[in-house]
Amino acid sequence: MRAHEAGALHGNDAAPTWLPYPADVNALLDGLWSRTTVRGVDGALEVGGVSVHRIAEEVGTAVLVVDELDFRARAARFRDAFAAAFAPYRGAHVFYAGKAFLCTEVARWVDQEGLGMDVCTGGELAVALRAGFPADRIAMHGNNKSDAEIRRGLKAGIARLVVDSLEEIERVSQIAEQLGVVAPVMLRVTTGVEAHTHEFIATAHEDQKFGISLPTGDALEAVRRVLERPATLNLVGLHSHIGSQIFDVSGFEIAARRVLRLVAEVRERFGHTIDSLDLGGGFGVMYNTQHTPSSPEALAQGIAQIVAMECRDLGLEVPHLAFEPGRAIAGPSTQTLYTVGTIKDVHLGGPHHRVYVSVDGGMSDNVRTALYDADYSALLAGRVSNAEPTVARVVGKHCESGDIVVKDEYLPADLRRGDLISVPVTGAYCYSLSSNYNHVPRPAVVAVRDGEIRTLLRRETEDDLMALDVG
Repeated sequence: MRAHEAGALHGNDAAPTWLPYPADVNALLDGLWSRTTVRGVDGALEVGGVSVHRIAEEVGTAVLVVDELDFRARAARFRDAFAAAFAPYRGAHVFYAGKAFLCTEVARWVDQEGLGMDVCTGGELAVALRAGFPADRIAMHGNNKSDAEIRRGLKAGIARLVVDSLEEIERVSQIAEQLGVVAPVMLRVTTGVEAHTHEFIATAHEDQKFGISLPTGDALEAVRRVLERPATLNLVGLHSHIGSQIFDVSGFEIAARRVLRLVAEVRERFGHTIDSLDLGGGFGVMYNTQHTPSSPEALAQGIAQIVAMECRDLGLEVPHLAFEPGRAIAGPSTQTLYTVGTIKDVHLGGPHHRVYVSVDGGMSDNVRTALYDADYSALLAGRVSNAEPTVARVVGKHCESGDIVVKDEYLPADLRRGDLISVPVTGAYCYSLSSNYNHVPRPAVVAVRDGEIRTLLRRETEDDLMALDVG
């Protein structure tokens, strides 16, 4: 059962069982911080050779700080791990899931590291194209693509359009005919796998909006309809995505088995060989000490063994594989830097109390805690402290009791107004889900590398807020 957001009647100052008492409240825990994040000689965090004090002074807070070298290294590691694991077969490609975080400069990084790009809307496609990303390495998703979005993707020459419903097949065929092209389509198949994750980010069970059902026979019918339209549609493969923040390969095993059985059935019934399979992404990351993500190498090798074994049992050649990590690349590469404001020691009755630490951001730049009970960590970033650790809750400045950034974390008892604190692993779905709630401008996003700060997305201003207000 989810705890009450305010915690006043349902919480106390005891740490949750998963949160270990820190031997050093100033320490950077392995796995939580990007590879260039260190403590400087003055005790302040440095990222990419840049002190958080300099970032706060030059850019202000709240601000998302992207470690460029870390982002690029994670992208390259996924690229190489899956290429190596599937080298004995027909190979594999990695598409970066742009929904995690996308801007023109990040799209260029992804291109330079040799990955494809996965977009879900016309807006994401526009960013990728503006960045000069090669259209023939772009895959386009979406459960409710407009005709205009489909048309734009096909005109641009994208690598594949992932069809999400039976109804969409006819629309894509008609648009392709109008444009005089053959649309490269993948069919997104719902396999009925229940991923062990939050219900809002599990995407392969039946009771949700994505995909074409395999158990009901709709997926086989979709294959038939596409194959009947060779003049306008080219079936380039099948797609299966089981959810997000997944830490083991068991779910992929079941999904791969079911999709490959569909591949075998298509061969038997229609004499057609499906030679490409996309198993999506959703690979988990470490947000705090509860989480133990697998390495890209372990994931790649584990899935390769599963696919190869199932293909052998079905008498199939291992198809070309594709994967779509987003969170696992963008998430750990970024931290959000805040300035501490009001601090309240709230008594809850008897000996129980909770320290509330308010910061100059909140659910407008990170709604994940409120949306699906996400857990984060935090660290005093601007200095080191010799004070005893105390369990605190980091909250935002918005008019919601559920405006919580970090539900439980040990922070120094001498934390004070004006201190800088940093929340790691905020690169995925934080800015992407950001809002102007309470008319709070969105924060800046900066990249740091080799002692330099570059703005990727500037901080919004009040003029930006008023720009759409025609009154």
